[in-house]
Amino acid sequence: MPYGPYVIPDDYKQLRPGSAIPEEELSVWLRQASRHIDSLTFNRIVGRGFQNLTPFQKETVQEVVCLQAEFEYENADEISSVLSSYSINGVSAQFGSSWNVFTDKGIAMERSVYSLLSQTGLCCRLAR
Repeated sequence: MPYGPYVIPDDYKQLRPGSAIPEEELSVWLRQASRHIDSLTFNRIVGRGFQNLTPFQKETVQEVVCLQAEFEYENADEISSVLSSYSINGVSAQFGSSWNVFTDKGIAMERSVYSLLSQTGLCCRLAR
């Protein structure tokens, strides 16, 4: 069975009306965000099956997928940049782990969104 994202475009439109992600690109961004959630949860969702998560875990994972898809769409240029920082005429910019951005396994995510995902118990490094 082919891999499916944890949020489909129709559900996304109900959960996040007025999104900046163009409709024709939505399924690509949702799939990528779902894959990134799998990496950050050590593929525990894949192993258990999404349908076997608790209602709280399902709702939270779907919310995080939506938020992550938006973050990745809105910051695609910065995320895909090979530069982690630069400086021009005394003005500098940096991308990577900072007070509001979490990075792990090459995935950038807002810290508040990672904290939300962590509430599911699926992000712990040690399996329970």
